[in-house]
Amino acid sequence: MPPVGRRERNKQEKLDRITAAAQELFAERGVDEVTTQEIADKADIGAGTLFLYAKSKGELLLLVQNSGYAEALVEGRSAAERIPDVLDAVLAIVRPVVECNRKQVDNGRTYLREIVFGDPAEPHHRDALALTVQTEEAIADVLRRDERFSADDAAALAHIVSAIMFLSMAATINRTNPINDVVQEIRDQVRALLRG
Repeated sequence: MPPVGRRERNKQEKLDRITAAAQELFAERGVDEVTTQEIADKADIGAGTLFLYAKSKGELLLLVQNSGYAEALVEGRSAAERIPDVLDAVLAIVRPVVECNRKQVDNGRTYLREIVFGDPAEPHHRDALALTVQTEEAIADVLRRDERFSADDAAALAHIVSAIMFLSMAATINRTNPINDVVQEIRDQVRALLRG
């Protein structure tokens, strides 16, 4: 692999500064209370430069949240491999994703809205959609352990589990609920689904 050139290093450095600035400001005040100009100022770049890396505040949130989601998914997959019970293994994948999403509840809910309604042509949105597909694949892998489910059934059920997880995390009624309550709600629904 050839060494990375100065231009690419500079682009990566700017992206890292933008990500760190957005992450810090979003964590402090929430995505709705932060302006793109504040992020640009904190990252020590111009607003025009900021929009070369993310075209909107929603895309900036996707950029920030995607890395946490990816780490949560790795953690969940790893945990699921060690758990023989199918329901418990599915929940081992789900729990870290819920925990990641609930670090700042309003940011997490906005992130979910961006995934569903954002522009799939934008790179950070594409990354978020890829993470949702990877989540469903991980869940389907676990469901295929149960001989009742064909590969097609496991994939369809994984899609339903993903929808349950997203709705439980996004629902206004769950906005103030602790993580354990949200995970329990998901568990109850998935248990009923798998029994059916």
